[in-house]
Amino acid sequence: MILTGTKEQLFTAEIRQKLDEWIAKYPAGQSQSAVIPCLHILQDESEGWLPQDVMDALALYLGMPAISVYEVATFYTMFDLKPVGKNKINVCTNISCMLNGSEDVVKQLELRLDVKLGETTADGNVTLREVECLGACCGAPMMQINREYHELLTPEKVDAILDGIKS
Repeated sequence: MILTGTKEQLFTAEIRQKLDEWIAKYPAGQSQSAVIPCLHILQDESEGWLPQDVMDALALYLGMPAISVYEVATFYTMFDLKPVGKNKINVCTNISCMLNGSEDVVKQLELRLDVKLGETTADGNVTLREVECLGACCGAPMMQINREYHELLTPEKVDAILDGIKS
């Protein structure tokens, strides 16, 4: 995906088009404002994670220091800096979810997937992670699979959802 050379050669034409669509939404000279959506695009294009050379290329593309891209990528849990499973399951364990049974949800996920929080299944299909808050307290307990929210979970609902995950 990444090439060496001029700014135009950093990414494929298709990726540049996606990045440029986001950059165009911000005032001229403020391309760094698009760093979050650009990181999402590049993570999707990089098998679900952000290698350092991809972040370095984005920094050059946006005209900002690489450290600024790293700061954003390391601050938000939605970005991964190491390889992950094809599917990412984020389980909220913050107060609302905890009070409504997230411990049971985590136990069921760990049992069914045969991994602990922070691990990836042996087949590389799922990475299971604990997150602080996904902003859906009214649907507690909840989890996010890739970009889809699942709320009001029970161990039985977890089983049905896992049965539908693509390999």
